[in-house]
Amino acid sequence: MKEYVMGNGAIALGALSAGVNLVSGYPGTPSSEIIETVSKYPHKGVHLEWSVNEKAALEVAAAASYSGCRAMVTMKQMGLNVASDPLMSVAYIGVKGGLVVVSADDPGPISSQTEQDTRRFADFCRIPVFDPSSPEEAFEMIRDAFDYSEKYSTPVLFRPTTRVCHAYASIEVPEEFSPKAYDGFEKDPKWVIFPRLSYINHGKIEERNVKLSEDFSGYRFNTVSGDGQKAIVTSGVSFSYVKEYLKDRTDVRLIRIATAFPFPESFATKALEGVEEVLCVEELSPYVEEQLLKLCGKHHLSVKILGKLDGKVPHNGENSVESVSGIIADFLGDEGGKEIIDTSDMPPLPVRPPVLCAGCPHRASFYAVKQAMKGKKAFFCGDIGCYTLGNAMPLDMVDTCLCMGAGITMAQGLKAANDDAVCFAFTGDSTFFASGMTGVVNAVYNEADMVLCVLDNSTTAMTGHQPHPGTGKNMMGHMVEKVDIKKVLLGIGVKKVITTDPLDLNGSIEAVRSCADEKGVTAIIFKSPCIAITKPKDSCTIDADKCIGCKKCITEVGCPALSLRDAKACIDADLCTGCTLCKNVCPVDAIRGGSRNEQ
Repeated sequence: MKEYVMGNGAIALGALSAGVNLVSGYPGTPSSEIIETVSKYPHKGVHLEWSVNEKAALEVAAAASYSGCRAMVTMKQMGLNVASDPLMSVAYIGVKGGLVVVSADDPGPISSQTEQDTRRFADFCRIPVFDPSSPEEAFEMIRDAFDYSEKYSTPVLFRPTTRVCHAYASIEVPEEFSPKAYDGFEKDPKWVIFPRLSYINHGKIEERNVKLSEDFSGYRFNTVSGDGQKAIVTSGVSFSYVKEYLKDRTDVRLIRIATAFPFPESFATKALEGVEEVLCVEELSPYVEEQLLKLCGKHHLSVKILGKLDGKVPHNGENSVESVSGIIADFLGDEGGKEIIDTSDMPPLPVRPPVLCAGCPHRASFYAVKQAMKGKKAFFCGDIGCYTLGNAMPLDMVDTCLCMGAGITMAQGLKAANDDAVCFAFTGDSTFFASGMTGVVNAVYNEADMVLCVLDNSTTAMTGHQPHPGTGKNMMGHMVEKVDIKKVLLGIGVKKVITTDPLDLNGSIEAVRSCADEKGVTAIIFKSPCIAITKPKDSCTIDADKCIGCKKCITEVGCPALSLRDAKACIDADLCTGCTLCKNVCPVDAIRGGSRNEQ
């Protein structure tokens, strides 16, 4: 049957058609829809889970692979950092059933802290990596990845980027999916990693990679077309952009590298015969470019290599048809070839700054802490999630943000270096389970003095509202016992834990003051559901006769539903959820209604 699916959907369907037995992962843009797609299609016999973090997801999948299962793990490139500990070790131990780790890279970055390149991780771990250029290829290539994983008994990295993940295409898929038959786990000393075994296996890995390089030299997605003394070498989605520029031209050689590691040396050497000058077009790091430079040095090839290292291609950001066309036109000396798409008559894109949604309970949580700490020296450590947006004015409530879970431990470090300040750590409910609990244990054990604020909106909001251990539902569709954050904190040893509704402004301010006045580790759970998973009630309205145009409701909380019209505050009823935070701020009681009844 033919399905019109997103690139992530193509990866999911490719894995199902490859007989995958287990899929685990942690949500992160641009990879989240892979597991969600698996859940929407018939997947009887496939274990499916959102794990608490990427490390847990890979360890679950590795054990399934040891049992002969085909297993896939999904994450974004930042999550690969979290999963790197088991990944490096399983690379040395090897696998039985195919184990594919999908790490979706985010050039731009559009929704990430960094622009790191998964191809570097493949080289670092000494395991193969596949680099699809389109959803159609992703569907085919993920099946190849399982085959290569089993053929060489190695985990395999699969590296789609944002435009591959989120593009759409029609895919021919089987009408039924059948998980692979497997024989289960068999006890063997090889599954237990020891230094001596690692020493032996390291040598075997390097020998295997030589064979893999030769195998990849004949891989169907490593291609060359056209001819001439100039060549363009490309990979990933950039291959599609280059093809769109060149169209049917044959006077330039187009070389595509789909498996960056182990680098297909024989293929590349043959493809460069007769070439004098090469332009490398790739996103993120100059990985292929560096491999070509090594290749030319090793084989004494007189080929000039151009790309990121000499400034011909930008190091940062996404490539696009437009940006690539200009680069290629300069390289080929094409007159008038820089603009293959005329955008001169297009209107400018609307400005859409990242902002907390209207009615978001996180806004109220931040505002309560801000009001409670007026006149005091306080530092606010943020974390990864919607609440990172609390850094924007007028809230200005995120002083640090490093990586998932770091807010809790960074608050401890700030307090150790700034004893005269009150230090707060903000984390979400999903992030708390993913990587926050360890930091709380560290705080209690090391006698830290800090206030933990858990912003519990009952979902994983930023990545698409996936369930987590606190929601009471898992990806197998089962209702399960909710993991109670308060009980976890008390069990760890946090002596004071207060649960409050952030939309109860006065009660929340009092809770913050109560916790901030005590020594040791204290915690506030700001509990209110995300506005995307609850039905908004009556919106608030402005009494224009009472409004004095002071703009305090706008400048204090920064809600996108509020604006100024004719020198008076105005509420957009289509955006307002009736949270009443602005109502608490108004000095003249000019705001009425909302989901909270009149006081």
